[in-house]
Amino acid sequence: MAEKVEYLDYVLVPTGLLIMACYHIWLLYRVVYHPSTTVIGINAINRSFWVRAMMEDVSKTGVLAVQTLRNNIMASTLLASTAIMLSSLIAVLMTGGSRGPVGMVYGDRSELGYSVKFFSILLCFLVAFLLNVQSIRYYSHASILINVPYTKLSLSDESQGLGLLTAAYVGRTVNRGSYFWSLGLRAFYFSFPLFLWIFGPIPMFLSCLVLVFFLYFLDVTFDFGGCVSHPHQRPHNNNNNKDNTTTNGYHPTNADLEVN
Repeated sequence: MAEKVEYLDYVLVPTGLLIMACYHIWLLYRVVYHPSTTVIGINAINRSFWVRAMMEDVSKTGVLAVQTLRNNIMASTLLASTAIMLSSLIAVLMTGGSRGPVGMVYGDRSELGYSVKFFSILLCFLVAFLLNVQSIRYYSHASILINVPYTKLSLSDESQGLGLLTAAYVGRTVNRGSYFWSLGLRAFYFSFPLFLWIFGPIPMFLSCLVLVFFLYFLDVTFDFGGCVSHPHQRPHNNNNNKDNTTTNGYHPTNADLEVN
């Protein structure tokens, strides 16, 4: 009977992880090809517009841009500090603490099983730490680049091989910082099923289902489907053309939504 109970870990745990993986693959597809139906895609498009607006007149909006990016850096720093603190705590429990079976565990109760569970949680928090560190890196770069008065740079710089900074490049830098922050936050979400795995595969599997259901309502939106158009869609009338022209002719492209 004990061997049959242990098989639950080999069935329910991979099934729960597969459900979460399939959901995020589907979400990635929606972000890349249908960004106006996802919160991540809509935020990426509007961040590109925001960067363009901030760089139009650096003398007036430079402080606001730096303060906004500083707030994002503080949020990433908080998550990174929390992740490394929890990683240290899990490491202490793995090396010095007792890992005896927890009461009412319906599944694998072996010493090896508990080591694998604690190591999975530790790895999850380490990944969250690294992702948030990358987010801080991109936000720090963007805080410098966004104050460059690119509209005042002379074309002679490009002829000398120096190259010209564009708002699209800065927008991609800010978006990458936000993507890494979102991935770091996903790693924190992912730690909940792994933590419940300590109490058995059944709570872990149920938490995966609840988490996917919860994330769906956080990631998907149809409120702005008609307001934010896909980069390849064209305006339907001349009025839309005039409105788009007032934004300095800027249109979000696939490069602005670059995920990697």
